[in-house]
Amino acid sequence: MKRFSEYMNEWLYGKEGYYSTFKSIGREGDFYTAVSTSRFFGATISHYMISLIKSGKLNQDLHLIEIGAHQGYLLADMIEWIAQEAPELLDTMKFGIIERFDSLKEAQQNYFKSRFGDAIELNHYSDPSEVNAKEAFIVANEIFDAFACDLIYKQKIALVDEETHTIHFEGEDEAVLEIANRYGQTKGEVARGYESFASSLYKAAHKIVFATFDYGEKEPRTDFSIRIYKGHEVYPLFEEGLDLKSLFGKSDITYDVNFSHLIDAFEENGFSTYAYKTQLRALTEYGLPDLLVQLAKLGNQTLYLRELNKIKTLIDPTIMGERFKLVEFHKNIG
Repeated sequence: MKRFSEYMNEWLYGKEGYYSTFKSIGREGDFYTAVSTSRFFGATISHYMISLIKSGKLNQDLHLIEIGAHQGYLLADMIEWIAQEAPELLDTMKFGIIERFDSLKEAQQNYFKSRFGDAIELNHYSDPSEVNAKEAFIVANEIFDAFACDLIYKQKIALVDEETHTIHFEGEDEAVLEIANRYGQTKGEVARGYESFASSLYKAAHKIVFATFDYGEKEPRTDFSIRIYKGHEVYPLFEEGLDLKSLFGKSDITYDVNFSHLIDAFEENGFSTYAYKTQLRALTEYGLPDLLVQLAKLGNQTLYLRELNKIKTLIDPTIMGERFKLVEFHKNIG
């Protein structure tokens, strides 16, 4: 028997885990994300980052880093917008991805080569502490819902039979229960690793802006949200008849982020929380309306309407707009 957090970590990040190799996004691959929906997601974040440089809060020689980059779409979209709005920054900034898997590093390098040729140098880091920069703008999309978690129910934590892949609430762990009790949880998921990740990220640079988007709420649910994605179908983990053995390592598994826990973990490790807001509000305040105005000025009505429809998915309250949240953490930002 092993605790569920170990089981989930192996499911996603083990040698044969789901994230150990590149997965396509689309009909046969992963679910669509904000990144795959519209390039204006990355463009808007870049527009905001450039505004911080123009206001003097960040310098021109900062590092732009993505965590959990998949193929590298988001970072590439951000660089593409920099080339449009402030091309001079391409000569002063450095670009990188924090990635643990060599196969994904290779896929990301190949993607950047196909998109930018030799114009952009992509650096890779296995851990945030390796960045070692003076200043960094760091971005992540949907990474915290993939941190291994423990499951609790009636003051017990879940253990998994490795042969049958069946879950039993028979374990005990005071540290997990202490976190659960802090947020009034008696049933649900308790994320593991937020604290150590925040500690490592704090070492990435002297000055940091970290913007991360994810699915969840400020308060934890009073039930299990953990679910499996396979073939664009969603299966609750405890659905009757679900064969975990056949899904193990071959499908995505995720849960709602408890943002109170995430925020506390970062603040306890030296960060300040600059903002917590819906994706709709975040993208609006980051400057998405300004980008739409610029797109409209190009005079291509077909292009404008096509991109506008894509953007609606990002900001529609019933799709991504309200259900996804932004948290922006700062270190030494005046």
